[in-house]
Amino acid sequence: MINEKIRYYRKKRGMSQEEMAVKLHVVRQTVSKWETGHSVPDADILIHISEVLEVPVCQLLDLNETSLEEKSLSKELERLNQLLAEKNKKENIIREAYKKRSMIVALSFLSLILVLTIKNELLSILSIGMCLFLSILILYRNLALLTSLTTDNMRIRILRITTIFNVIIFLACMILSFLMGLGFIKINAENEKLLAMSIISCVILFSGIISHKLPFSKHTGLRLPWTVQDEDTWNLAHRIIGYVSFPIVILYIAATFSIDNFEAVTLCAMIAWIGIPGLLSLIYYFQKSTKGI
Repeated sequence: MINEKIRYYRKKRGMSQEEMAVKLHVVRQTVSKWETGHSVPDADILIHISEVLEVPVCQLLDLNETSLEEKSLSKELERLNQLLAEKNKKENIIREAYKKRSMIVALSFLSLILVLTIKNELLSILSIGMCLFLSILILYRNLALLTSLTTDNMRIRILRITTIFNVIIFLACMILSFLMGLGFIKINAENEKLLAMSIISCVILFSGIISHKLPFSKHTGLRLPWTVQDEDTWNLAHRIIGYVSFPIVILYIAATFSIDNFEAVTLCAMIAWIGIPGLLSLIYYFQKSTKGI
């Protein structure tokens, strides 16, 4: 790129940005913007730069003289400006996405701190609930940004449906916990187990139904080191989630009624639900990487 060429030949001439700026009758910040790729010099300035650096224009543009004659200098600079605009747009999107992601992470850490510091159970539930609700709200409002998809894309609609489902489940659990803490609702241990089983089963089934429609993203879905590195691996993992979700729920319900240790049964169900697609997608990713597909 032209920015790298300008920086390379300036340093080769032993010239500072300030010295080059004086010779070109511009400020140092302008030279800095050229070299960092934040702007492209116009045709007249580029000719002046080539004279100052004693390098042909075609060399700065990384073209041979024939190519430069066929395209006009202004057209080539226009092309570079378009590339620069696209690059800056992508960088801005990435920066904004990381900002939103950082907010979600910060709220998650705040939830953890509140768990450790607030002794009052009801106040703890409300505080954590507010943090998690804000996290989900940020995710919902920025789905297009975080997935690099347009707002009218079908997969964005799927993500929004998923997020709304998560909000409903989350609010239901939070309200139920709050009412139980106040003593308005009393549930015995057996019914509490059945309620937890029902909620977990609904989440697994719903996730299985929509998993294959989720877009490739580092912010949602089954985010494992290998699934977020490769779109084919991501798609395979989420197709497998769709296949195994229903059988796992059936086995989970059967085991809940036949085995006394509900926590162990739930843990095994969750490990199987995440572990099967995780392991199979890892094998696929490893084979694909080995073969260089």
